[in-house]
Amino acid sequence: QVQLVESGGGLVQAGDSMRLSCAVSGRTTWFIYSLGWFRQRPGKEREFVAAIKKSDGTQEYVDSVKGRFTISTNGARDTVWLQMDTVAPDDTAVYYCAARTTSGITTSVNEYDYWGQGTQVTVSS
Repeated sequence: QVQLVESGGGLVQAGDSMRLSCAVSGRTTWFIYSLGWFRQRPGKEREFVAAIKKSDGTQEYVDSVKGRFTISTNGARDTVWLQMDTVAPDDTAVYYCAARTTSGITTSVNEYDYWGQGTQVTVSS
């Protein structure tokens, strides 16, 4: 099993920065091939934000956050961050960390095996 615990959410003003963290733990973390961040905006379905492959650090982003958000991990691959710069009100959402145990990197919600409980990010205008 894998446990994912997000932290770092809260209220931030438009144009400012915020960093989300996700602690990854469990007995089978070595099965994890990639880690991702998703978000669910009010009244909408959960959507992909960013992902990173553990083996080589390959990253992928949704177009709406390219150039503003950065996903990264530490050397031990037990923490994944989402650095959010120049945030906008449309970034308001519950942000979820997710882990995938199958090789490759994907943007599909259905292809991630473990999820955190989510952390609320609210951007005020």
